[in-house]
Amino acid sequence: MNEAMFAEYQEKFTCKFPKAVELFPDLLNDAVSKLSPQGVEAYLEGANFLCKIGQGVEPVLVYMEVMPDIAAHFGQGTNKMIADYGYQLARSPNKKALIPFLSTLGHVCRRIDKIEDLELYLQIIDEYVDKTQTVIHGHHSVHESPGMVALLESMPQLISKLCLKGIQNFIHYGASNYANSPNDQIAYFKLESHDAKSIITRERQGTTFKDVARHLEMLKDCMWDCDLPFQTFATAFDQLRKPVPYLDETIIAVPDVYENENGISGLNRYRATLAHMMAHQRWSTKLMADNFAPHIQLFISVFEDSRVEYLAIQKYPGLKALFLSLHPYPEKGACNDKEFSCLRYRATRLSRALLDENFDSENPLIEEFRQKFHAVMSEKGEDSTTRDMAELGSLFYVKSRKQSSDSMPKMFFDDTEVSYRDDNRFIWFHYEEYDEPDEIMPNEYEPEEKIIEDPNSLPPRHYDEWDYISESYRPDWATVYERLHPSADAGYIDYLMAKHDNLAKRLKKMIEALKPQNKKRIRFQEEGDELDLDIAIRSIIDFKSGQVPDPRINTSHTTDSRNIAVMLLVDTSQSLNERNPDTGQTLLELSQEALAITAWTVDQLGDKFSIAGFSSDTRHEVRYQHIKGYSENYCDEVKARISAMEASYSTRMGAAMRHAAHYLDAQQAEKKLMLVLTDGEPADIDVKDPQMLIEDTRKAVEELKGQGIYSYCITLDPDADEYVETIFDNHYTVIDHVDKLPEQLPQVFMKLTQ
Repeated sequence: MNEAMFAEYQEKFTCKFPKAVELFPDLLNDAVSKLSPQGVEAYLEGANFLCKIGQGVEPVLVYMEVMPDIAAHFGQGTNKMIADYGYQLARSPNKKALIPFLSTLGHVCRRIDKIEDLELYLQIIDEYVDKTQTVIHGHHSVHESPGMVALLESMPQLISKLCLKGIQNFIHYGASNYANSPNDQIAYFKLESHDAKSIITRERQGTTFKDVARHLEMLKDCMWDCDLPFQTFATAFDQLRKPVPYLDETIIAVPDVYENENGISGLNRYRATLAHMMAHQRWSTKLMADNFAPHIQLFISVFEDSRVEYLAIQKYPGLKALFLSLHPYPEKGACNDKEFSCLRYRATRLSRALLDENFDSENPLIEEFRQKFHAVMSEKGEDSTTRDMAELGSLFYVKSRKQSSDSMPKMFFDDTEVSYRDDNRFIWFHYEEYDEPDEIMPNEYEPEEKIIEDPNSLPPRHYDEWDYISESYRPDWATVYERLHPSADAGYIDYLMAKHDNLAKRLKKMIEALKPQNKKRIRFQEEGDELDLDIAIRSIIDFKSGQVPDPRINTSHTTDSRNIAVMLLVDTSQSLNERNPDTGQTLLELSQEALAITAWTVDQLGDKFSIAGFSSDTRHEVRYQHIKGYSENYCDEVKARISAMEASYSTRMGAAMRHAAHYLDAQQAEKKLMLVLTDGEPADIDVKDPQMLIEDTRKAVEELKGQGIYSYCITLDPDADEYVETIFDNHYTVIDHVDKLPEQLPQVFMKLTQ
């Protein structure tokens, strides 16, 4: 750019902020190198405009820094578009968002391709503002959108993981669910809350671990005979250090989502990662990291990774094509060792050569060590050791190191990540000062109290919840805590049964009529109840004709039994403490009586059944009380738990039904019945819309139906017709006279299962 052109542009730049004037030459040179003369003029017009909107010099400088690349990509018209949108923000209650908007715009534009996408991005921000700005007394909003700044500051991470549609869904979820909770909305858009991570996982394009967890569990158990549990880590939030899979003595850690890579599906990427780590678990041994310099550790890890993959391929040959398709293929000369440290580049080329016999390394040293590696593996096979690889790795580094370049601060990373491999912490351990036995270094501090975990509780489980407004699931929204129900006096249940002795006698007659009476003949038995004449005659004929006779000439008989699994799910919310004006009993006491008689009935019929109670104190604490499991007999211990039942908190029914279905679905039965006993509609203190949990429970019933589980509701609410049909269709019974519950509940059960 000549002096005349510079002077012309300088004259057109009317902004007089000292800092803007000082930086103008450098900013202009960047713009001139990327834009046409018309584009530069549009660029300067936008900067002049932002200079006059009363927000100081910073918006002008940020605009002038980011716009040359954006305008070069999308066209000169974007200069005015962005300047006008900046003015719109500056004149609104969201003026604090102007700098974050401009600062992150470059990150967004690097991820989108068309001007229409940029327009959609601005539209998405406008939609968020419309939903979250506050209107006071009929006037236009005077309060800013609380999460606006947090949202824009998080946009680089969001745009790196989600498409624009996914971002739109993410924003809609936060704006809808945290409209009345500014602090929670800010935490959500800062990507600090669990909900934010769950929604990003749901909206990401790829294969989530949740979708393939059962398949991977089967692979791990059947192919590798490993019982270590999986644990997932989020890949959408770590920017300083990208997390990678890892294996230790307690868990197998994998990403929450895998996107397609090199035409390989997310599922196959999970398979490759699992195979690699399981190979380490089977064939790797420990090395003390303190004995090796970090650079040497890198090359030892490469040889050990290649060794366990070699052995895995020998066991399962199909893994080779999968590993090769995911392993990078670094070209010769890609790393300039005068500018970068080429350690990772060298290690990746070595790794490819060890795995791929067709890889031409064009490097005599790599070829030498490829031959040494394969000589060790051919000679020793599974008897090869991690120590063998330590010797090869150390020797390779010594022969290949370049002292001047290996220590350079800038590392070359392009095409060097083997994405399916773990971080190799499994093969390294470090010496620590107090590794000696405790008697050498006694523990001087003994805590006054030792925290003892409740042996009767289980780790929490998270369940999605249906949002009927957005017609989508809120992922991992409700947290269910399951524990063993406490016990009381089992004799109380015996007292209740004696109280209803006449009812028990009537039920016993009905039970005898329902019990299977038909006998089923089983033929072709070597030992049995009687001779099967047809088979016996055929065997005699075979014997007379010189053939081997069939010895299975008897028949036996068995009862053609019922094959039913039942879940009795009991609402134990606070409303059960209300008293029945006719009898003076609480609804809880009536429920205990009904549950005791029903449990006795089911036990007499011989059906598999389980009993659980539930209540909730917001979505963060859904309490699931285990009263009887499928493997337990109906005994005094179970009766003691029924007698200890208490009523408290609210009724988040959908989450409880999903958790109960987790156990019922695992039962081997022709018919699976979930019988829900409740006294009111689904509700919780953190839900203001009464229809929300009704619709979620209706959705839960649909989900259970898809699993082959039949849901039926017994309700004590005389007004239940308003909502129970919405949830259970016509599969419910309303008991208007609650004192009849102990009699009607077992009879309803028998009608459902006859």
